[in-house]
Amino acid sequence: MSNRDMDTISTVLNMLKLKKQDNEFLINGTGQLSLNGKSYNQHDIKIIKTYRFEGESDPADAAIIYLIMARDSVIGYSLDAYGVYTNHTNDGYADLIQKMAIKIK
Repeated sequence: MSNRDMDTISTVLNMLKLKKQDNEFLINGTGQLSLNGKSYNQHDIKIIKTYRFEGESDPADAAIIYLIMARDSVIGYSLDAYGVYTNHTNDGYADLIQKMAIKIK
């Protein structure tokens, strides 16, 4: 599937489901990502790919999917709006993502 074919969030999420990578990592109250009751610290996870979506007519449509791999080989994603439209204002999510992003450079 080419990047041209993955121009919607639902297309990417469906592709991740087909690859069994549709585990959604969520931020918990302690600033860690969690999945199925297990928490992951920043050093336990890394971003392996990003999918960025920009709203053509509405900036509120701007979103990003982070494809994440945990140290225990679990692969999943985290979905967020970016910029001023983020769903995470004071929960540590931005800091966690920034620290993970440094690893992919």
